[in-house]
Amino acid sequence: MIHHTPKVSIVNVAITVSFLDLSMPNRDHFFGLDPVHRQLLVGSALAVGGILAYLLLRRKPVKSIPVGEGWWGAGEKPQSEDESIRPFTVETSDKEIEDLHGRIDGSRYTDPLEGSAFQYGFNSTYLKKVVSYWKNEFDWKKQVAVLNKYPHYKTKIEGLDVHFIHVRPTSRPNQRVLPIMLVHGWPGSFYEFYKILPLLTENQGGLVFEVICPSIPGYGFSEAPHKQGFNSLAAARIFHTLMERLGFSQYYLQGGDWGALITTNMAQMKPQNVKGLHVNMIITNRNFKTLLTIILGPYLPSLVGLTREDVRRLFPFFEKNVWEMLRESGYMHIQATKPDTAGCGLNDSPVGLAAYILEKFSTWTHPKYKDLDDGGTGKYTLDDLLTNVMIYWTTRSIVPSMRFYKENLKGNFDKRVDASVAVLVPSGLAAFPEELIHCPKAWAVTKYHNIYSYTSMPRGGHFAAFEEPQLLADDIFQFVRKVEKC
Repeated sequence: MIHHTPKVSIVNVAITVSFLDLSMPNRDHFFGLDPVHRQLLVGSALAVGGILAYLLLRRKPVKSIPVGEGWWGAGEKPQSEDESIRPFTVETSDKEIEDLHGRIDGSRYTDPLEGSAFQYGFNSTYLKKVVSYWKNEFDWKKQVAVLNKYPHYKTKIEGLDVHFIHVRPTSRPNQRVLPIMLVHGWPGSFYEFYKILPLLTENQGGLVFEVICPSIPGYGFSEAPHKQGFNSLAAARIFHTLMERLGFSQYYLQGGDWGALITTNMAQMKPQNVKGLHVNMIITNRNFKTLLTIILGPYLPSLVGLTREDVRRLFPFFEKNVWEMLRESGYMHIQATKPDTAGCGLNDSPVGLAAYILEKFSTWTHPKYKDLDDGGTGKYTLDDLLTNVMIYWTTRSIVPSMRFYKENLKGNFDKRVDASVAVLVPSGLAAFPEELIHCPKAWAVTKYHNIYSYTSMPRGGHFAAFEEPQLLADDIFQFVRKVEKC
C-alpha cells in the first residue's frame, strides 16, 4: 500500500531522530566538520525533506499502467491468430557446425597490448584459447541434448512465435506448487536458468515451483519483431498473455537485467495477476531523496536510511556510479543508437560474437576480473559460456537482441508511462555486491512500495542465476514464504 506523509513536520522530526541515532564514528565525523559545513548539511536535509513531503502530499498515485495492444508480425494483422501451444525441439546439423568451423578458421586477430589483460576488452591471446576449445573440444550436439533436457514450446502472440520452456515439479503429496516466470536479459538467454531450475522444482518444506522461462522476442528461439517499437512494455504484455494462455491467473515473477524491467512492468500492468515480484537488478528513478542520499550519505548515512554496506558500495559516488558506468556502458550507447551497424559484424563472425558476449560475463561478474589474463571467465565452464553464445549464433538473434536497447532508450526513460507508477505487489529484492549499479533499500522504496524482503547478498554479480543459483534460489524461497505466510 502507498503511505502518504500527513505533515511536513513529520519529515523534519524523522530527520532529527535519525540524526540522534547516528553511529559514533559518523557522529564524530559530523561534529568534526566546521560549523558552516554542519549547518549546510542539516539545512540541506531539512530543506530537501520538506520538498519531499510536499511532493508526497500533492502526488496522486497511479495504480497500474495501461495494458495496451500490439502487432509485431510481418505484414498486416490478420483477423484471428492461432493460439495453440506447440512442442519445440532445439536442433542442429552437420552443415551448421561445418559453417561455424569454417568461419572460425578464417578469423583474424590483433595482438593485445602488453600487460593489458581485459582492460581493453576481451584479450585476444585468451580468445584464441577459447576459440581453439570451441572448435576442437566443444560438442554442440551434446549441448543441444542438454538444452532439450527440459520441455520447449512455442506459441503465437501478437504475431510472434514466442519460445519458452515449461518445467513442472515431480508430483508429491502435501506440497504446494506455485507458478513462477523467470525472465533473462542481455547478453543472456533462457539457458542462464538451467542451474537454478532443479533447485526451484525440488520440494523445500512443502513448497515447490512450476517454472516458465520464455525467450524475449528477438532473443534466441523467440521470433524477432518485424516492426519498430517493441520495448519492455510490449514484452510484459506478451508474457502476461503467455501465462494466461497456460492457464495461470496468479503467479510469481523473477528477473534480472532486462528481465527485471520486464517483470517490474508486468507487476505494474496487471498487479491483480502477480502474487509477488522478485528481482536481482533493482531499477528506480532518480529523485530528491536520491540527491539527499548522495549529499549526506558519506557523512550521515543513517539519517538518510543507508546501511554501512550501502556506503561501501555507493561511495565515492562519482567514481563508483558515474565514471565506472561511463567506462562500462559504451556498448549500451551503440546498441541504443545504431544496433544494426554494430550487429552486422557480430552476426557474421562467430569469434567476434563470442568476444563481444563473453567480455560481459567477465566484467559484469566482477569488475576486478578486468585485471586477470582470462578475464575471470573461469568462474563458469566454457561449455556453459559457449552454449549461450551458440544460442545467439544459430538463431542469428544478436541484432534483434541489440535493437531492444534502442526501442527502450530512444526517448526520455524517465518520461515513460511506467516511470511514474509504483510497484504495489509484494516485492523481494536481492542486491548482489558486484551488480553494475547498487540500489539501497532507501532508494528502492520509492519504486517498490511493498517490499517484503531486501537481501544484501554475500557474493555474486550481474548474472545471478548463472553464477550463484543456490543463493538466488534460497532468496526466492524465503521471499515467497513471507508472501504465502508459510
